[in-house]
Amino acid sequence: MALNPQLFANGMPVPFVGEMFVLARDGVEFEIDKIAGANGGHVKAKGTIYLSNIRMVFVAKKPVGSFVAFDLPLLFVRGEKFNQPIFHCNNISGFVEPVVPEGEHRALYSTHSFKILFKEGGCGTFVPLFLNLIATVRQYNQHAAAYPAHEAAPRMDPLQAAQTPVDEMMRHAYVDPNDPTKIFLQQPTPESQLRRRTYHPQSAENSY
Repeated sequence: MALNPQLFANGMPVPFVGEMFVLARDGVEFEIDKIAGANGGHVKAKGTIYLSNIRMVFVAKKPVGSFVAFDLPLLFVRGEKFNQPIFHCNNISGFVEPVVPEGEHRALYSTHSFKILFKEGGCGTFVPLFLNLIATVRQYNQHAAAYPAHEAAPRMDPLQAAQTPVDEMMRHAYVDPNDPTKIFLQQPTPESQLRRRTYHPQSAENSY
């Protein structure tokens, strides 16, 4: 994970080299724990989820304290589950391992639990695409899939996921008319061609 990844002025995440954005889903509520400085370490915010072949990025509609966005590398997500409770909205829950900076000890960084709640519209487009994509990412990175639900492979590079082919998956995605998910058949073109090259959660300004 990485707290507050670099964003363009329009809220779109600054992409990595080789990154392809698959979709954007507005109208979600995002919950995440173990955030330093947050009330009880827990943050709940409404906003937009961006999904790519490398990561999932939540961007809050309004900042919650210092929390603006949260980056979940797909190779570091574990135990994801689609939940359909009877009296509450559909949601995806799971865990995400930290991206540990080179030279720092894994024990200093906590595993986060997260939840994505679909409070506006359906989720028949987002959920299958998300689950298919994360399964494909693991298939193309077999060593990552061999680790238990709450463990990530040590010192694994989250950018390895960029080799995952997503074009075919996007072309054949089921479109749920009740789901406001926007699929990117063409890559969004923000005002800058800036591309990130490394995944340093605490030094993004040096990552280009």
